[in-house]
Amino acid sequence: VQLQASGGGLVQAGGSLRLSCAASGRTFSSYAMGWFRQAPGKEREFVAYISRRGVNIYCADSVKGRFTISRDNAKNTVYLQMNSLKPEDTAVYYCAGKFANNLSRDYVSYDWWGQGTQVTVSS
Repeated sequence: VQLQASGGGLVQAGGSLRLSCAASGRTFSSYAMGWFRQAPGKEREFVAYISRRGVNIYCADSVKGRFTISRDNAKNTVYLQMNSLKPEDTAVYYCAGKFANNLSRDYVSYDWWGQGTQVTVSS
């Protein structure tokens, strides 16, 4: 499975970005997807999860109400819509996939990873 994340960039606080993660190599609808982020000097942090068919979604408390995860299985793509961005959202954002469909906030549970896309929020 290959995952390619895109959509990062520089945005002012209060702005929005939409990240995309395109998958190839296996049937996209066979695995659950997640987004994680990692800021300099910090551990990788769970951001959001979506089940195989998009029925179950979950966002971390730190982004709840501001970020939305979604997927389009016909396009083999998962999205992270980020609104009301804050400087503390600055990080490299990674998409990840796993075969098990259960919710997991632990990055070790994920089997495949994209290369990351930088999001920088200026104050």
